[in-house]
Amino acid sequence: MKKQTRIILIVISLMLIGAYFFPIWKIDLKAPQYPEGLGMKIWVSKISGDLNTINGLNHYIGMKTIQPDSISELKVMPFVVGGLIVIGVVAGVSGKKWILFSWIVLFVIAGAVGLYDFYTWEYDYGHDLNPSAAIKVPGMSYQPPLIGSKKLLNFYASSLPDIGAYIFFGVALIAIILLILEVRKPKKLLNAET
Repeated sequence: MKKQTRIILIVISLMLIGAYFFPIWKIDLKAPQYPEGLGMKIWVSKISGDLNTINGLNHYIGMKTIQPDSISELKVMPFVVGGLIVIGVVAGVSGKKWILFSWIVLFVIAGAVGLYDFYTWEYDYGHDLNPSAAIKVPGMSYQPPLIGSKKLLNFYASSLPDIGAYIFFGVALIAIILLILEVRKPKKLLNAET
């Protein structure tokens, strides 16, 4: 790889450290009785926000309590991000294209698995309801959208990527562009061959 590519690769790999300091996802709830809204933010290792209030409301409709300490993904994600940082730096230091390619593949797989896991997590919380809940609405589930907004009873739920996710998207996009530029033959070389 070119020296410039290797430097950029190391820099963007280290940018992933920012994912430890910014939330990855946010879920906001708005309702007439909560004009300022409620929200929770999902980080690589914790969930913050109005979790106690949301758990209290969810109790009435039979949703399980969200307990960050019992969510295994929050224990695994810091190591996944750390592994991506290390592999990205190794690809930049070594200058080997196959490591860059492998890193991008791992990056895409980790992102796809993460989104699928988040969807199933939301599905489970929204559908596996306590049958003896105080409020029961036949046929009603409370799964927020993976990305976007949805009305759930009198709440308007929004689920969107946060700063941490945009760091991931940006790093992945730059890495793919770097790989394309590295594997593409220069015009002069192509002209010489024809």
